[in-house]
Amino acid sequence: MTRVAAIDCGTNSIRLLVADADPATGELTDLDRRMTVVRLGQGVDRTGRLAPEALERTFAACREYAAIIKEHGAERLRFVATSASRDAENRDVFVRGVLDILGVEPEVISGDQEAEFSFTGATKELAGQIQGGAKRPSVEGGGGRRAGHLDKPYLVVDIGGGSTEFVVGDDHVRAARSVDVGCVRMTERHLLHDGAVTDPPTGAQVAAMRADIEAALDLAEETVPLREARTLVGLAGSVTTVSAIAQELPEYDSAAIHHSRVSLERVREISDWLLRSTHAERAAVPSMHPGRVDVIGAGALVLLSIMERTGAREVVVSEHDILDGIAWSMA
Repeated sequence: MTRVAAIDCGTNSIRLLVADADPATGELTDLDRRMTVVRLGQGVDRTGRLAPEALERTFAACREYAAIIKEHGAERLRFVATSASRDAENRDVFVRGVLDILGVEPEVISGDQEAEFSFTGATKELAGQIQGGAKRPSVEGGGGRRAGHLDKPYLVVDIGGGSTEFVVGDDHVRAARSVDVGCVRMTERHLLHDGAVTDPPTGAQVAAMRADIEAALDLAEETVPLREARTLVGLAGSVTTVSAIAQELPEYDSAAIHHSRVSLERVREISDWLLRSTHAERAAVPSMHPGRVDVIGAGALVLLSIMERTGAREVVVSEHDILDGIAWSMA
């Protein structure tokens, strides 16, 4: 058993997992798992640089996480940084700040590495516990059934803030591709007017965003056989929030969301509503994190576009993702 701490710093959020990893049983026991929306990627698509206020929000979260890691006595720490810091001209400022606070350098990984971690985190548990065919209780509120037997190969899709990773594999990765389509990037590129998110977006804005997403799917499909997968597994906050909305949860509930299934029809309904709604209407959803209110419409449209492109009738939602993959890499 190894006690590890994994940090995933993305475009929209920074997340921490402190866990005991047992390679012999394939079990990862959470001691602390948390997420802070820091919007590190604020403006990066437009300026090519990390904003000073975004860096300070991120460093504040790092200080909080450093105290938690020390409290739990983690033996190993790995800090992985993804799309926003990969794209920024001034990423050296980010690297120095993290090193000063946590004592480790952030690994600014490639999109392919990001995809590998996501696949491991999402499928290690699926292969060990679900492939045997055990059925779980139904999910109420339109979320769909719990994941029972799942056919391989899997298509794991990690919809982040700045990029989306596509990975197809059975027990191991067969093909992977990262494309620059994420909920923050799409919102900033298509849904802003005079510096503010349009409330609600216009039909022309949504159409332009959809065209951008479809072009990215064309790129992904050059490398990854998207339509060959038998099971679509969706990761990260946009997907888990769609599941929470589908289930009409009174608050965000990871246990209810993990391994729920959401049908294509329900994803389409939710995406359409989010892109027609106002900021106040989205903020009133009880399971909605305040940091996702303005970007969830774009994230839901990315998910819908993927399902329509691949022919998936449902998405299996996983709370285990790149963070879990980073933790396993240290075990």
